[in-house]
Amino acid sequence: MTTLTEAVRAGRTAEVVGLLDAMTDAERRALFPELKALRKELRATRWDGPSRRAYPALYVAGVACQTGAAGVASWIAAADMRWPGVSPAVLLRVLAGRETDWLADLANRLAQRPATAQVPYELMSALVRLAGCPVPTTDAYVRGWVQQVGGNWRRGNTLLERLRTDPHLAPLVAALFEVNDIGGLLEWAADEGPAGWHGALAQLTAEGPLDRRATVDACVARLLRGGTNADHRAFLRVLTSLALTREEQRERVADWVALASDAVSPVASHAQSVLGALILEGQLTYRHLADMSEAVLFRPERKLVRAQLVLLGKVLARDAAAADELLPAVAQAFGHEDAGVQERALKLAQRHVKKVRSAEVRAELASAAHELIPPLRAQAVGSLGAAPAEAAAAYEEVLPLVPEPTRLAPAAASVVELAEEVGAALASDTGVTGFERALDGLVRHAHRDRDALLEALEPVVSRRWWDGADPFHDLRLEHQFGDARGGFDGFAGLDLLLITLRGKLSTARLHAAIRPGAPHRTCMHGALSRAFDARLWEVAYRIRTDPLPFLLSTPTWSTGLLEPDELVERLDAYRRLGARVSAADFAQALLRVRRGDRPAAAAAAERAAALGTTEGRRLAHWLTAGAPVLPAIRRRASGPHILAESGELPTLREDFPDAFRALGRPSSAFTQSRYCAHWSGSAHPHWLAVLPELRELVAVRILRDLSAVAVDDSRGAASVLPLLAESGGEAGEATHLCVAYGLGARHSEDRLAAVDALLVLAARGQLDAARLGADLGELVRHGAVKPIRLAESLRTAASTGAYATVWGLLGHALPPLLSDLAADGPAGPVRGLGDLLAVAAECAERSGARGDLPHLARAADRRGSSRLVVEARRLRGALATEVAA
Repeated sequence: MTTLTEAVRAGRTAEVVGLLDAMTDAERRALFPELKALRKELRATRWDGPSRRAYPALYVAGVACQTGAAGVASWIAAADMRWPGVSPAVLLRVLAGRETDWLADLANRLAQRPATAQVPYELMSALVRLAGCPVPTTDAYVRGWVQQVGGNWRRGNTLLERLRTDPHLAPLVAALFEVNDIGGLLEWAADEGPAGWHGALAQLTAEGPLDRRATVDACVARLLRGGTNADHRAFLRVLTSLALTREEQRERVADWVALASDAVSPVASHAQSVLGALILEGQLTYRHLADMSEAVLFRPERKLVRAQLVLLGKVLARDAAAADELLPAVAQAFGHEDAGVQERALKLAQRHVKKVRSAEVRAELASAAHELIPPLRAQAVGSLGAAPAEAAAAYEEVLPLVPEPTRLAPAAASVVELAEEVGAALASDTGVTGFERALDGLVRHAHRDRDALLEALEPVVSRRWWDGADPFHDLRLEHQFGDARGGFDGFAGLDLLLITLRGKLSTARLHAAIRPGAPHRTCMHGALSRAFDARLWEVAYRIRTDPLPFLLSTPTWSTGLLEPDELVERLDAYRRLGARVSAADFAQALLRVRRGDRPAAAAAAERAAALGTTEGRRLAHWLTAGAPVLPAIRRRASGPHILAESGELPTLREDFPDAFRALGRPSSAFTQSRYCAHWSGSAHPHWLAVLPELRELVAVRILRDLSAVAVDDSRGAASVLPLLAESGGEAGEATHLCVAYGLGARHSEDRLAAVDALLVLAARGQLDAARLGADLGELVRHGAVKPIRLAESLRTAASTGAYATVWGLLGHALPPLLSDLAADGPAGPVRGLGDLLAVAAECAERSGARGDLPHLARAADRRGSSRLVVEARRLRGALATEVAA
């Protein structure tokens, strides 16, 4: 071992630098292979004390002992070299003797690394300064510059003063407008004037260091390109700080029109105000206004649309000759989703239609009137010459086809095919189907030829985090799999079997996991988790001690259901082989076997009894027993959450292993801990497959998770809702309450999942509209669900053709909300109630719903023209027995 390597191992960085200074380039290069070997050695024990001590010195030595700039850049930016804490000044010292071209090459290579590589900006900028090369304008370099210049407040001067002295100001500012997701850094110094980026850039543009035209063009182009909300806010502030002149605004009319059409609301509003000012000053033609209006009036934001109608009204009031060109643009708003916008547009058209000279324009207005809601269309018959509405055809509800479960294919026939399936299941979520096939395949091939299975699985196992000799990984393995009551999902379940096959868990540990005992977890998910885990632990133990020939509980269908004939055949095969049945595997098979088809169940029961085995008689008794009566479910409030608790289900507490009996015990979100390890929701689909004909027992236990997507704005838990809707058993109070929370979720993907579940329940004839509607009304009044989110979900569901279904929900959800408008109710209406009324009105109009809605008249008779009042009047008109043509 050389002196340099000894100093590196000891972590004596200063001594390493001194040794390197005394070496020639050839001597340094000769030592690099030894440093590479040391790095490889330290990487295996990266987190222990000696490694952490050696890494800073190794970092410096590796930079100094390489010849090529590419190798040095890779060494500096390597993932295992990011945390040594070495000052850039130390690296610059060992690099100082290199040629300027080499330093420039290194600076550019480091700058081209992604920002996530965390290359210090101080190092890159110092290399640029030493090399005297053009400044890099890459993402990483510009981000580092923004952070360095914007965050260097300790120097006591302003951001403006720091930018004035920057020799690379122009190219870096130009690149600033090209970097994605930079707005958050610009807003960090968002003070007014020279202390903020927008004020500083505007001042530098006025003083001359920055070219004004180039800066304005770059800022407008950046807003046109789009990006994050922070980007829009930051660059819009820059643009407004530049205070464009009318001439500069007029030169970019096409850009303003594009921004008004497609940009986010704040940017579109700014563009709209610029164009409006130009139009009112007579600097743009009516054609420009018409083009702009046709784009803006299609936007969903009511504020923008109303502002555009106001602008059109001002121009039409000024010049009667503008009617022929502008009224067709006004008619674009006749099809807007907001009835208030339609009413404003119709009144504007009615006010100025007499000024129209062209017969073609009049015909166009009359034709566009067919997009209006029925009450407004009736007004347009006389004022715009629209044709009377034809008698509507009988309404027909459109619901999706009832989803059919898919049959699981047989387990992989070869170990090579199985290894591919296991790798796929570990790489991405393949659901219940992929997990169960992989699980059954591992059991079958471990029984046939364990050595061949291990050989085929080697490429899969070698990529798992727990494989290898890293002590840190061994500690994590002990923590995750050492607890016999640990909670598994599909990924961890397959890992358990692979770890067992690999011999990383002792037989004593596996045996301890299958011994009966009190559950460590008392959360709502505990019973489901224990039942799912018990089979996995028992299968792992049997792989080690007495391998099973195959699993009895592998489902027939993707929902988790198991056909009774198949289970009888598997028990018969076990009898012929003389195999010992796994208690947990058989218990899971009983819970999965389909009992809904009574004739098929009775026939299979006869065959099972004829086997003459204990398991055959148990199956025969289970198949002939009546369907279990679900326990009573009672709801209670916990803050904004409305949760549920269930009673006891005795049939699940008889003749089942200890781990499965908890499924029949009472469950309460109020007595069981809400804090547990099941936060990800990845096990939810597998829990549904544990009880494929008793989904209410699953729903009541995951209800708090579902409530969080609406109340706490969490993400992802509602993805299980379509599977819940496709599952078997009664869709009762807990299932409907889960769907209700999903419809009010914060994130759009969760709301879409809830819409899918709603439509599936409706298509299967399992939707209780009165129950779900009452739930929605209660959740809104309780503050758990926001009406605007709910309205978006229901509008999406209705747009698929399920108008009657959605009306059925809203007909029960709206009355309690409307009742709060009474004099003795809250001071104001629920925010977003107008959006719900708009969806209800559209559904009533399209489905032909008629009748009276309690408390609607009070809302419709309120004064004013708010959306709530307008939509309440629209709904009342739609529900009237006779509607004007």
